[in-house]
Amino acid sequence: MTESRFLYVTYIRASAAKIFAALTDPEQNKKFWGGYSQQSTWEKGADYSIVSADGSAWDTGKVLSIDPPRHVSVSWLHLRDAAMKAEGASTASFDLEPMGDNLTKVTLTHSVGVSPSKLIAAVSTGWPMIMASLKSLIETGEALAMPAG
Repeated sequence: MTESRFLYVTYIRASAAKIFAALTDPEQNKKFWGGYSQQSTWEKGADYSIVSADGSAWDTGKVLSIDPPRHVSVSWLHLRDAAMKAEGASTASFDLEPMGDNLTKVTLTHSVGVSPSKLIAAVSTGWPMIMASLKSLIETGEALAMPAG
């Protein structure tokens, strides 16, 4: 099967539990994700969506697997761009690996069964800013200012 994949690894000076909480709490999401948030009950099989500040869903899916505070994986169908939506559901996974008392390796993998993929091209420019903003929020208490558009 042909696949497109985006992989991002960072290290955050915090516990896996603190990072996992930020990833799964809509109020914290809004701080590091430019007003967007991930909405779910975070149980396997539960609905999942990424919602803008005005309440509009941009992406929807299901929680595929979850093992707090070490792992969460969701299916992800983009709703706004017809070409990206036509590629079908992708998978976004976060893996958190404690590296000591207060350091966690965070690995984000986003993949789809299409190559080349317009979705993966798009998320590969968005994820680095979102992850840098998450790191900044957790380590300094302030998220990055997200550029408009």
